[in-house]
Amino acid sequence: MDSKFEHLKIAEYSHWDLYLHENQYYLGRLYIWAHRDGKIDKTEMTTKERDELEFLEKRTRAILYKLWRPDLINWCFLQNHEGHGHHLHEHVIPRYKEPRTIEIATYTDERWGQNYSPSPVRESSPGELEHIRLLIKYEL
Repeated sequence: MDSKFEHLKIAEYSHWDLYLHENQYYLGRLYIWAHRDGKIDKTEMTTKERDELEFLEKRTRAILYKLWRPDLINWCFLQNHEGHGHHLHEHVIPRYKEPRTIEIATYTDERWGQNYSPSPVRESSPGELEHIRLLIKYEL
């Protein structure tokens, strides 16, 4: 992933990195980003990549439910955006029926019951992003 996102990295594994998404309209939104470069389709993952991804998905799910109890999570491999989207990565998008309040802010999913996209933009301060990132990192 581009070095401009390094401040959003939560953890690094053998085949994947876990990042906080810079748009926290959906509290706890994450990326799971493959180490392997190139235009790789989800079906082209190696067994080791697939096993580690499954582990990371289950771990991420458990952490998000512990921290904020989302009503559901959308898991998306889209890869249709020319900028960075052709790289193998998964979006993790927690969805909430009711607002969630953490120490620094309240998050309201006004698109509940609809497709998460287009995602409204939430302009989060660097401190807010770091707070969320550290909450997740601590639970890992």
